Amino acid sequence: MKQLMRVFIAILLISGALILLVDKLNSSEGYGGKNTLTIYNWGDYIDPDLIKEFEKESGMKVIYQTFDSNEAMMTKIQQGGTTYDVAVPSEYAIEKMNGEHLLLPIDKSKLPNLKYINPKFMDLSFDPDNKYSVPYFWGTVGIVYNPDMLGGKKITSWNDLWDKDLKNQILLVDGAREVMGMGLNSLHYSLNDTNEKHLQEAKHKLDKLTPNIKAIVGDEIKMLLANEEAAVGVVWSGDAAEIMYENDKLDYVLPKEGTNLWFDNMVIPKTAKNVKGAHEFINFMLDPKHAAQNADYVGYSTPNAKALTYLPKDVSSDTRFYPTDDMTDKLEVYENLGKKMLAHYNELFLEFKMHGK
Repeated sequence: MKQLMRVFIAILLISGALILLVDKLNSSEGYGGKNTLTIYNWGDYIDPDLIKEFEKESGMKVIYQTFDSNEAMMTKIQQGGTTYDVAVPSEYAIEKMNGEHLLLPIDKSKLPNLKYINPKFMDLSFDPDNKYSVPYFWGTVGIVYNPDMLGGKKITSWNDLWDKDLKNQILLVDGAREVMGMGLNSLHYSLNDTNEKHLQEAKHKLDKLTPNIKAIVGDEIKMLLANEEAAVGVVWSGDAAEIMYENDKLDYVLPKEGTNLWFDNMVIPKTAKNVKGAHEFINFMLDPKHAAQNADYVGYSTPNAKALTYLPKDVSSDTRFYPTDDMTDKLEVYENLGKKMLAHYNELFLEFKMHGK
């Protein structure tokens, strides 16, 4: 009995020591404390060297977590189980999060580097006066294709994808807004259309595209296209840049009917524990040299005007990835369609995916 008592006391002492140690770690390095910064971002969407540099410069420990959709990100923040200090949602998600009071206002006095952002990327409809968000990257949805695999044929239009010669040659990104938007745009409808007749027309037309579709995939679309496993892909512009870097035979085009112009911005969720650190990180990423380094690594277009001067001229002047104002005037930003309509888009997209099976 005495031996059992000694074991019991020893266990209590060890447990107490572990609790004190964990508490010390949480307070010194912090899980959401002043010496820790928790960032929630898309996968492969920042140069890891910049995180290391920020940690060294600020003395903070960065906890970096990723998501694969705006919806997954919003759900996690709504639940509040993990507190994030900085997140990087897209424009329609920012509008929705603001409507649900999930964001803290940005203190612009703590962001001296904000002056480097091109004014055309500020004060947009999803966040007037940038009260809750700061531009991070922007881009388009378009078509990357391999002219050699198409016998020299050029693609200029969404409707070119329905060509019977493209049987089993097209890869699509696994996104309801992107694919339904493609169907709507091909009919010269808005990619934010909520007219049921138009949505059904788009779905019916997409069903006819099924013989040409090799697969609907995620991040592996980049490797598949670079390795010439398919001739055509519907992708985001940054993915196109990465694919073309791996295989310079490919080209990227914005379809003449129009397409999506998107913006990803940095925000501070309402549950943030390190608001001061969040502002420090955002300002760090707004530094022109850091923004240029990040754009060079990620492949997407930077809204930082000064950063463009640090990028190679052949990159910053490439209108496929930095389209002119005349080109962007024909593009559309995703609007927040509301929970019910977004669910309907997802339902139609799922029906389309099941159509060819």
